[in-house]
Amino acid sequence: MAIYLDSNATTRVHPLAVEAMLPYFGDRCHNPSSGYGAAKAVKQAIQTAREQVASLIGAKPSEIVFTGCGTESNNMAIKSLAREIGRQRGKVVVSEIEHSAVLRPVEAMAAVGFEVEKVGVDAEGRLDLERFRAALDPARPGFVSVMWANNETGVVQPMTEVCEAAKAAGWHIHTDAIQAVGKVPVRVDEVRVDFLSISGHKFHAPKGVGALYIREGTPFEPMVRGGGQEAGRRSGTENVPYLVALGRAAALMEEAERDGTLARVARLRDRLESALGELLDQVEFNGSREYRTPNVAHVSFGGCAAAELLPALDAAGLQCSAGSACMTGKGRPSHVQKAMGYSDERAFSSLRLSLSIFTSEEEIDEAVEVIADVVERVRGGR
Repeated sequence: MAIYLDSNATTRVHPLAVEAMLPYFGDRCHNPSSGYGAAKAVKQAIQTAREQVASLIGAKPSEIVFTGCGTESNNMAIKSLAREIGRQRGKVVVSEIEHSAVLRPVEAMAAVGFEVEKVGVDAEGRLDLERFRAALDPARPGFVSVMWANNETGVVQPMTEVCEAAKAAGWHIHTDAIQAVGKVPVRVDEVRVDFLSISGHKFHAPKGVGALYIREGTPFEPMVRGGGQEAGRRSGTENVPYLVALGRAAALMEEAERDGTLARVARLRDRLESALGELLDQVEFNGSREYRTPNVAHVSFGGCAAAELLPALDAAGLQCSAGSACMTGKGRPSHVQKAMGYSDERAFSSLRLSLSIFTSEEEIDEAVEVIADVVERVRGGR
């Protein structure tokens, strides 16, 4: 069986989440909007899932809106905020390292008259707070969108400071927390974002389900109108099995934060990095060593190209990514690493090795051997 180190691309669905969702494909298949008792029980299952997701991030259940994916959540928040601030005077500030699910919508806003400013990061991948604060303009309506944790490097951003600066300017704030939720503590009762995006398949729920946190009292314009589901904020018959699985996965990840499971993942990541650093020369570890998610090792292997390493690793039984899975095959250096000031050579030689709660010590030790062997073979073939 292949060693899977691409959990930032997607995770294995937790068996307990699968178990929770299965009845809703069969005997509990009812439309939750129907009026009879069995349908009301299904509606209650959705509410339970809402409570579980809310608990994971310190929110009220009423502040959770279920969506189809993280990209939809990002677009819902950004397009609602765009209407709120208006294109004539409105300004948007984002980081240069955002996922395309944020960059593309704000670039579309720029095309129709909004001012959009992108703020850079330092060599560790952390937001330049001085430039960020300077970009805010209290005299204008605006909003900011800064990701909680980067999808390529795993670097966690200074969200408390970001929120304080945005609120001082009177601006709204959205965060793409898709790679943070379920991996590091994300608490909206402590960090006062207005919108927060979640994607279930990043923390052991199925693909095709996500959520958007909307702080109580925050203006919101629905992107999808219809039957009034999700309190009118996102219409459409609910995907009940997947919502139940999302809730179960959220509860499992909240438990993983408490019981030391995530700390074990961090130790495995450190074991991986330490062994690679000892076995190979020309190895560079990218991004902050202090502020990062526990599951990501982002590594550059000098003298290699990731485009050569990936198929060789795959053939040897190890699955990983070069940067973001969404950018695989695009033929250009990662915008994240370029924003960090890295050379094209370093960016093109980078691999993202991302673990999950299912990664074992034995897999890590075997992965080290496979990577070292493949890197040496690729280098020797030049």
